[in-house]
Amino acid sequence: MSVEFLLDLPRHYAAGTRSGIVSVCSAHPLVIEAALRDGLRRDRPVLIEATCNQVNQEGGYTGMNPADFRRFVERIAGDVGFPLSRLILGGDHLGPNPWKHLPAEEAMERARVMIAAYARAGFAKLHLDTSMGCQGEPVALSDHLTAYRAADLAAAAEAALPLGLPAPVYVVGTEVPIPGGALEALDHVEVTRPEAARQTVEVHRHAFLERGLAAALSRVIAIVVQPGVEFGNDDLIVYDPEKARPLVSSLSELPGIVFEAHSTDYQPGRALSELVRDGFVILKVGPALTFALREALYGLDQIGLQLGLITPDQAVSAVMERTMLDQPSFWEKYYPGTPAQQYLQRHFSLSDRIRYYWPHADAAAAVERLMTALGAEDIPVPLIGQYLGGSRAATFDYVGPRDARTLLILAVQRQIELYQAAVEG
Repeated sequence: MSVEFLLDLPRHYAAGTRSGIVSVCSAHPLVIEAALRDGLRRDRPVLIEATCNQVNQEGGYTGMNPADFRRFVERIAGDVGFPLSRLILGGDHLGPNPWKHLPAEEAMERARVMIAAYARAGFAKLHLDTSMGCQGEPVALSDHLTAYRAADLAAAAEAALPLGLPAPVYVVGTEVPIPGGALEALDHVEVTRPEAARQTVEVHRHAFLERGLAAALSRVIAIVVQPGVEFGNDDLIVYDPEKARPLVSSLSELPGIVFEAHSTDYQPGRALSELVRDGFVILKVGPALTFALREALYGLDQIGLQLGLITPDQAVSAVMERTMLDQPSFWEKYYPGTPAQQYLQRHFSLSDRIRYYWPHADAAAAVERLMTALGAEDIPVPLIGQYLGGSRAATFDYVGPRDARTLLILAVQRQIELYQAAVEG
């Protein structure tokens, strides 16, 4: 069912149906649980994606290879009762990026091993991204070389497919700036030119056919383009349909193709619906979900302090600050400014680089201590209203548990619901 659902996306768009799918790009167990619970309630498939930096044959920053990640997600699905037949796994930005400091052939060989591992593990959606230069190469490569390398990876994936598993769909192309949000203040972003979108499809078509990959080419369902959305550390560019109109018009010349939109985090619901209407039917979201989770954890911190259940030095926010200062590699080159400005960005930046620290032993212990202290009892509504004011559980017409763990799930689902409202048409 999962591959068929994805293959149907271009067919449905061409037929005039304005619907799509949310791509949840996160390895955080609570985010994944929230997405699966939401999908269970809606009786819809759920797409969970891992990036090449998160999950690869060397473990990535999560310590998981693709087979590990599948087992990890499936365990959560089993816990919540989500049927595996509706679970779709994807690999995002699969290419040489984790090894781009190496010579190109060495980096590409590792990328081949990685994408083969994703294919063997049954990932149904593979985004081929070979746009980055490796050692001694330009930062950005030509379209032709990018497409040739993408076809090389597709060949590795096709060769690794186990018997009995459906063949995956592919997404090609990349977006500018880098995944995960812009590094500097935003003035504007350039919407992908229609001729660039057509060129992306054409060069990949030639590269796939040269490699004898006609069957794989028939499963290229989308290209990644820049619709004119982006977020930085504390600012956001909202989708403007008028500026994207020439790009959107190009879809009529690209049969069997839809757009995949990255960096849609923090877009208002109206903009998300407009994106889907205009053919960006795969909406990727990641940092906005872990940002919402962090907001809720910090709110629960304050509730724990008000109730006298934890001390200030035990607060999750205090532990995260110490952890990030001890191990600054995930944030220091992304957060310029004075020490005070860097402090605010470490904790509250929209790019949410704090998400890289949640698996750290000290961070996990702090969260566990807070959750144990708050226990399974309902938290009083006035405290929820004070420190998690946006939660639906802050109102007296909410019917359901108000324990700490439920409040975390609700915080993430509040964001997911914006996306689901857009993709359900």
